[in-house]
Amino acid sequence: MKTYRFNNSQSLFTRAAKVIPCGIYGHLSPAPLVPPTAYPFYAVRAKGSRFCDVDGNEFIDYMCAYGPMIVGYNHEEVDAAAMKQYEAANCVTAPTPVMVELAEYLVDLIPIADWAFFAKNGGDVTSYALMVARAATGRKKILMVSGGYHGVAPWAQVPGHHGVMDDDYKNCIRVKWNDYAAFERAVNENPGEIAGFIATPYHHPTFADNELPAKGYWQKIEAVCRKEGIVLIVDDVRCGFRLDMRGSHEYFGFKPDLICFCKAIGNGYPISALVGTDSLKSIVSRIFYTGSYWFSAAPMAAAITTLKELKRINGPKLIRETGEKLLGGLVEIAKGYGYDLKVTGHPSMPYLRITNDESVMLHQDWCGECTKRGAYFVSHHNWFISTAHTDEDIQKTWDIADDAFKAVKNSRGV
Repeated sequence: MKTYRFNNSQSLFTRAAKVIPCGIYGHLSPAPLVPPTAYPFYAVRAKGSRFCDVDGNEFIDYMCAYGPMIVGYNHEEVDAAAMKQYEAANCVTAPTPVMVELAEYLVDLIPIADWAFFAKNGGDVTSYALMVARAATGRKKILMVSGGYHGVAPWAQVPGHHGVMDDDYKNCIRVKWNDYAAFERAVNENPGEIAGFIATPYHHPTFADNELPAKGYWQKIEAVCRKEGIVLIVDDVRCGFRLDMRGSHEYFGFKPDLICFCKAIGNGYPISALVGTDSLKSIVSRIFYTGSYWFSAAPMAAAITTLKELKRINGPKLIRETGEKLLGGLVEIAKGYGYDLKVTGHPSMPYLRITNDESVMLHQDWCGECTKRGAYFVSHHNWFISTAHTDEDIQKTWDIADDAFKAVKNSRGV
């Protein structure tokens, strides 16, 4: 099977490094892509489940732009809705009616939602959720999960990150995921001081197996929050609308006070949302929090169309079934070469790891070999499945995975 070359990507990155810090910064940085020579750095086109890089290589994309793509790149209906709104009005001196329409749609769609607030990035609304919790309770401390990701604001980062000071996170208390005893202990050790608890619906860290909630975990957490007046915040930025159209909390059977959405809500158009219960609406109304582009109308129009399309086709069910089929085949192919391919998390956004080598180098090699053949896999992060992934994509991915396992086996001799 032919393997790709990335000469133009490498050349463009060399140019970029002269004028852009790191060349490519943030989560799209080449840094975690090991080996970097196996990956494209720049894309020029995308359609459906695939994108093409600057070297003319085509990839079946299992990162989906790290989550925003859910119904396919350049989805005709979504893009048409955005373009229609662009032609009418986008970023204007006053909001447009589509903002009201999107808020109404989310309130109707999500059972706990009595209102909706819009911004641009996931970090915008996770930070806002903390402000709301503190304003509602008059308390300053926030409970979080160790290794949980809620954006790049200083409070969300950990000691050792450049530019982050001790004071930035001194009121953030971290507890282990699925450790209810640790959560309860933290609450008891800080009586009347905890404003909120923020966590993702299930634990999906990088460079580590993902973990679903233990039986009864969320229900016990919710009970303590209700009893102690702690605002329960779900960071549904990554999982949102992939597990359940009503919010991932419905999938796991509990009721938060606030939910943070982003990524898939607009299929790539820049928009995020914080939704919450009526008891917090007056508090939210008092907090000044805004941004130059937060009222942009075209992304709101795209979000309405994306959500309606997902609901029409039962997107979460389709994505789950596609993920289960893809993953089942990959696990069996791995077995044929004597490898144990471990899958954790949810089938719609799984984390994979070859367990035969705890250093992860074997898994990195395999992901790189797959990417060089046209199936974009990363080894450090959960993948994403979309409604645009087809049976043809899956079959081609299986063929690529098989050839990549063969290459790894031959190169390592084991």
